Amino acid sequence: MTEWIWESVVDCARAVRERRVSSRELVEAAWAQIERVNPALNALVTARHEASLRDADEADRALRSGDPIGPLCGIPMTIKDSFDTCDLVTTWGTPGRARFVPKRDATVVRRLREAGAVLLGKTNTPELTLSFHTRNALFGDTRNPYALEHSPGGSSGGAAALVAAGGCAFDVGSDTGGSIRLPAHFCGIAGLRPTSGRVPRTGHAIGAGGPLERLTQVGPLARRVEDLALLLDVLAGPDGEDPSIAPVPLRPMSMDPKSCSGLRVRFHTDNGLATPTLETRAAVVSAARALEGAGAIVTEGTPAGLELTPGLFARLMTYDGGAWIHRLLASAGTLQEDSSLAHLRALKPTTAADVSDLLEQWDRFRSEMLGVFDDCDALLCPVNAGVAPPLEQPESPFLAYTYTTAYNLTGWPAAVVRAAGSPEGLPIGVQVVAPPWREDLCLSLAWQIEAVSGGHVPPRL
Repeated sequence: MTEWIWESVVDCARAVRERRVSSRELVEAAWAQIERVNPALNALVTARHEASLRDADEADRALRSGDPIGPLCGIPMTIKDSFDTCDLVTTWGTPGRARFVPKRDATVVRRLREAGAVLLGKTNTPELTLSFHTRNALFGDTRNPYALEHSPGGSSGGAAALVAAGGCAFDVGSDTGGSIRLPAHFCGIAGLRPTSGRVPRTGHAIGAGGPLERLTQVGPLARRVEDLALLLDVLAGPDGEDPSIAPVPLRPMSMDPKSCSGLRVRFHTDNGLATPTLETRAAVVSAARALEGAGAIVTEGTPAGLELTPGLFARLMTYDGGAWIHRLLASAGTLQEDSSLAHLRALKPTTAADVSDLLEQWDRFRSEMLGVFDDCDALLCPVNAGVAPPLEQPESPFLAYTYTTAYNLTGWPAAVVRAAGSPEGLPIGVQVVAPPWREDLCLSLAWQIEAVSGGHVPPRL
């Protein structure tokens, strides 16, 4: 049954419904792969082995009995350890929660379970999700499946590494500055950061409210673009708790080869802040040509205003002197001296006048950036200035990450899909960005790129 570990969520779900494979077989195949690859990756940090097999058997029983089933019935998943799970330790990567078992599931976990997915366990995340590399004091480093001496990215690095290595069908990540998109790029899979306000953050380490309320969004990670659309349909919508989630209907993703005919796509290979590698730029150009070949009207141009990204993002993360991080650590029961984020105590908060000025600048940035879509329907650009860095130097210069942080500031949806590989064998993704609430455009264009590039390629672990 090993071939099933590389199939898409869509194909596996169809096969389960048609009784061509059982949930038990899918889950056992996933566990066999986890046992093979996880010792090298350190991606899965908390296991739910026996319980997952019982859940798989229950899914198979429901199918045999003709009971109502969900769209993900019997599909093995893992969940980033920043999301609460009612029957499994949820650490958020911080020492104070090393043995903490929440009383209820995060909203997205509950929705996935209700849709029939089978939870295998939790994947590694940096403390409170606040790093572009996946490392914490509880579990150590997660490694990239394409080169074990390299980073898988963060903060959803454990999720992306395990999905890429075939240890689960999908995972769910969170993205404050690129934490879904960057690991998808570094690990050669597909990922989606939905529009801000699309998916509830209830039960997540960084939830609703506070300075990061509009920056953080929750979204799926999988090996195929079509899976992102299926998962988003399960995850999206108000939950009656996260006050920022809007009841905006999802538009269906199109997989018609002619669906992007006439769409205006603007691409850039350099945002003027961090020049990407030659291979990264070539991957973007190749993706642009793929879209042009599918009928899109492709032009080149860098959006005006991107130069404001690093200053705005840095100020938003630090304007209160790290007080919000200290409160979050306190709520987790983590002593400041035990935290990897303790250095933030040295930050000095800004004045109230500076905060009001910052918020005005942020809204002005968001408003002016919307003008990008006056003459195009979507953007195509790099995900990062380079490929996955070595573990010894996981944090690249901050400007390399402005390709993702820019769209946390705007709140727009952005999808990542593997488009090429580097000379050293590391994946290279590209990023498709669309106007608010147009995840369908992101996914349809990413699907067209995937059709030409081939998308995910299994690592040789």
